[in-house]
Amino acid sequence: MMDINRETTTVLVIDDAPESLSLINDTLEKAGINTLVALDGKQGLAIANRLKPDLILLDAIMPNMDGFETCKILKASPGLATIPVIFMTGLVDTESVVKGLGIGGVDYLTKPVRPAELLARIAVHLKIAQVTSDAHQFLDSVGQHVATVDNEGNFLWATPETHALLASALGINEGAKQLLTAHLKSWLALNPKVDNTTQLAGDELPLNVTVVEARGHGEWLLKFSDATVIPGELLLQRTLNLTQRESEVLYWLACGKANKEISEILTISVRTVNKHLEQIFPKLGVENRTAAAGIAIRILS
Repeated sequence: MMDINRETTTVLVIDDAPESLSLINDTLEKAGINTLVALDGKQGLAIANRLKPDLILLDAIMPNMDGFETCKILKASPGLATIPVIFMTGLVDTESVVKGLGIGGVDYLTKPVRPAELLARIAVHLKIAQVTSDAHQFLDSVGQHVATVDNEGNFLWATPETHALLASALGINEGAKQLLTAHLKSWLALNPKVDNTTQLAGDELPLNVTVVEARGHGEWLLKFSDATVIPGELLLQRTLNLTQRESEVLYWLACGKANKEISEILTISVRTVNKHLEQIFPKLGVENRTAAAGIAIRILS
């Protein structure tokens, strides 16, 4: 099993079959993983909302509210959408597998669950979830207006800056939210490419929405910006006759970011950042990053 912090890891098991619950609970407890148990979807949702588990094991076939409906509600909740869901069921037909993965499940286990396989799958998806969480925290820290949405236009995650921008541009009423969701759903159905942009006509100001990345399982990473304001990178590019990438590097340099931070923000190597700076300095007639940042700050101001 991959190395995870078992003492702080909590897994919620939602299953109406006592024998299955007993096997899974014993397996997780022996592995030192904290376990929460729910006997139906409604109870599982209540526990998830209250305790925010790290991962959910979800039985697909249950009375009243089945696993598929439970997963849909989980993925529609901003506070729960990023929790990985592994489906469990005795069904092995392709239709059920596709349905489970299509509504947000990250994996699929057939019953009877094999303990070694269960622990291995849990470890893999907890690791992936941690990487995703780290990326979200990093984007939060650099103040990017970005969000993750699904194919239906529902927000799965967004930085605080994005929430603030949307509130100022569109308002906070339910009608505006529904229009935003509908617009994004229609646009994403066209399968836009990376860097493709659409415009939202907000009550207060128009917004541009740009595709940053098309992710698996029907998820999209989008960037939001005020359509009435020239982005800082574009302003530097036009004013200083820089390439697009050079202007991006200079912009983040002016924001006080170190080369390593710039490389992470732009997903390029530190060496590439240095090469761009070597091109920027002579274009600006300066010899160091402090002087270059000073010129950029004056223009941006």
